[in-house]
Amino acid sequence: MALAGVRVIELAGLAPAPFCGMILADFGARVIRIDRTKLSMTVDTQARGKQSVALNLKNPKGVAVLKRLCVQSDVVLEPYRKGVMEKMGLGPEDLLKENPCLIYARLTGYGQSGSYAKAAGHDINYLAMSGLLSMLGRSSEKPYAPLNLVADFAGGGLMCAFGIVLALLERSRSGQGQIIDASMVEGAAYVGSFMWKSRSLGLWNRPRGENLLDSGAPFYDTYRTSDGKYMAVGAIEPQFYQQFIQGLGLYDADLPAQMSVSDWPQLRQTFTRVFASKTQEEWSRVFDGTDACVTPVLSLDEVLSHPHNQARGSFFKDSQGEISPQPAPVLSRSPAEPCHSRDPFIGEHTRSVLKEYGFEQAQIEQLLSAGIVECKEAKARL
Repeated sequence: MALAGVRVIELAGLAPAPFCGMILADFGARVIRIDRTKLSMTVDTQARGKQSVALNLKNPKGVAVLKRLCVQSDVVLEPYRKGVMEKMGLGPEDLLKENPCLIYARLTGYGQSGSYAKAAGHDINYLAMSGLLSMLGRSSEKPYAPLNLVADFAGGGLMCAFGIVLALLERSRSGQGQIIDASMVEGAAYVGSFMWKSRSLGLWNRPRGENLLDSGAPFYDTYRTSDGKYMAVGAIEPQFYQQFIQGLGLYDADLPAQMSVSDWPQLRQTFTRVFASKTQEEWSRVFDGTDACVTPVLSLDEVLSHPHNQARGSFFKDSQGEISPQPAPVLSRSPAEPCHSRDPFIGEHTRSVLKEYGFEQAQIEQLLSAGIVECKEAKARL
């Protein structure tokens, strides 16, 4: 795989950093997650393909073990607030001094500088600070955060993984590591660059929820079908809109002009009424094979069985029967090969990883008996 041979130390955290680590693991990196000791379970649902080492980082000896792992690795991924790693003597200056080739990725909400650098926050806060949240929501309603996708995952985990790959590429030329300051505010804003760059086109000159692409246009929205499901409509271009109207069994002469904004409420009522006359399956049969830009709104349980997704193998079931998306994008020579087995237990790989990183058997046993590390190999075999 593309990242084969790359060793990553991921400090356990919440959603964005685990997603970043999973991306790297899916494309071949060796990702070792550092968990805390005395935990019975983890909240990391994106541990696919990772290994787990349990360390007591409240003890200086545990910190020393982590430092030894970090300086022998290619990438360190840490999700803590500014200053946490420095207090343990594991800041980038400390580690890069011993391993100048190290890539040190810091994934936080607000970044490593600025007045909010040490502040707590979540996706909705980062999205708000990016400017994008002000644009999201229906007309005459308050701003609405679309799950925690934009800041946590797109602007956070994905952009951080991109930064790591860029740094690895640059290191292949310079031989030097570097520090990645991945801010979810800035990552989300960058993902939304189109919003700034397209304002001059008139796409966003109306209030929130009344524009072409934010549910204001009746031909860019979702509609309920007779069986309580939904169809998604994105018929923007005139040639696509014509096929959409024909599929609905309507005629141009009976309708207002597509871009007559004042008539959009009337068009929406008409589309709502027509869509409610058939089931989602019936509408899918009408629009499949056309360029009307109309598709069924699939649930998470339905995506696996859709013919298009089946043909591409876009989703898969793991060994526990859970559905997951295949890693994207698809590479022709070195595609990702996601692990299909269960996620690791906390501390499952402590012993084997420490051996690989040069710890002697007697040292490992001393660390185990002192509670500096934990190993749950026996549980893993059950």
